[in-house]
Amino acid sequence: MGAIAAGIAMAGAAIGGGIGDGIVISKMLEGMARQPELSGELRTNMFIGVGLVEAMPIIAFVISLLVMNK
Repeated sequence: MGAIAAGIAMAGAAIGGGIGDGIVISKMLEGMARQPELSGELRTNMFIGVGLVEAMPIIAFVISLLVMNK
């Protein structure tokens, strides 16, 4: 039962991370298209945002391992 819960948690985290990354990157590209002079600052903020979004699946992976081994 723990393995099923871990799989569901990881699937949700992967889907959420993918959607979040897509939204962050698309909005950054939209901002660059509107104001090309801010592309450097937007790119920096995008990398920070993607890093924060990607932290969620990593945390979910650790928690799913803990649930599975319990």
